[in-house]
Amino acid sequence: MMRSLVLSFGLCFGLLSGSVRCVADSGASESDRTAIAIEALSRLKGMDLETKPSLKAAVMKVLDSTRGTTNFVTIVRDFQLQDQNVGLLEVAVKYPAEESGVEAMRLVLSSHELTQLNAFLQSTNAAVPKAIEAMGNTREKDIVPVLLPMVGNNQRDVSVRRQAVKSLALVQEGATGLLQLAQEDKLPNDVKFVATSELNQVRWPELKAKAAQVLPLPQGRNTESLPPVAELLKRTGDSAHGAEAFARQEVGCINCHRVKDKGVDLGPALTEIGDKLGKDALFEAILDPSAGIAFGYEAWQLELKNGDEAFGIIVSETAEEITIKDTKAIPTRIKKSEIAKRQQMKTSIMPAGLQQTMSTQELVDLVEYLSRLKKATH
Repeated sequence: MMRSLVLSFGLCFGLLSGSVRCVADSGASESDRTAIAIEALSRLKGMDLETKPSLKAAVMKVLDSTRGTTNFVTIVRDFQLQDQNVGLLEVAVKYPAEESGVEAMRLVLSSHELTQLNAFLQSTNAAVPKAIEAMGNTREKDIVPVLLPMVGNNQRDVSVRRQAVKSLALVQEGATGLLQLAQEDKLPNDVKFVATSELNQVRWPELKAKAAQVLPLPQGRNTESLPPVAELLKRTGDSAHGAEAFARQEVGCINCHRVKDKGVDLGPALTEIGDKLGKDALFEAILDPSAGIAFGYEAWQLELKNGDEAFGIIVSETAEEITIKDTKAIPTRIKKSEIAKRQQMKTSIMPAGLQQTMSTQELVDLVEYLSRLKKATH
């Protein structure tokens, strides 16, 4: 049946200059009608629609029915349709790491009409990092002037700026720009780790060597450099050994975090951390704890009028007093009238350098263990 419908639709295109009436009257389902229309269009690609108004109308009708799909990108490309960047962006953010999404972003960039793209990137839409991911996957240098200014813009969410770093590192000009920011000490601390990890594995030897000098990888036990996170993710971890590392006093995880009924209630509970963070984010949280401090767990420095100091996490605050937990999870109540100055710290209360207390394999085991801490299913 499908073949006969395709043939009849092809004849309809020839006789009616692209009218979709034949398909509409064929009795086929909506999905079949779309498939038939796309098959017919594939035989007409490259045709100048401006000289055939009725064919253009039919193409635009089919295009509208394929919004948000791979076929939308194919039609825009094959018929060189203009002013379709909004629809192309929809596909790009939906499939940022797939051929259709990347091709959609290439078409947006090649249009040189970036008004919609820039507006989207400046918005607070949660899909902005996906658009930036698709931009990086195009490997086109045109993304550099758009993304590089984002990296140092502290008004943008850190997830946006981190993805900008990852995408820039895929382009030689972008990697060069990131290294220049690092050399000029203009690379913000909350993206420095991801820049270090990404730039130390670029494919350009000179830039990779420069990254090793400007942004050296974190050191593991015995001052050995850790592999990039991308390499660590390829390794196989042992969850049981990871649980042992978590509980070891030298490592210290259990001294600040709780897993079920074990541990200390200072940092965020980790009982279901595997549902919240992927392994890449877990590695980053361990290797660069100050890059992404969970809301409510910021460290504070209090200077008291009597000359004493208090440091820790503010766990409660009223009009009269503040309760702060120190690094031993011991709460202290302090009257606000006794405080001379309070300052939120930019560094996490979680110490940096934990990877130096374990081997590289133990680090991989620890992340494997954490990734399996998920909500129980019944």
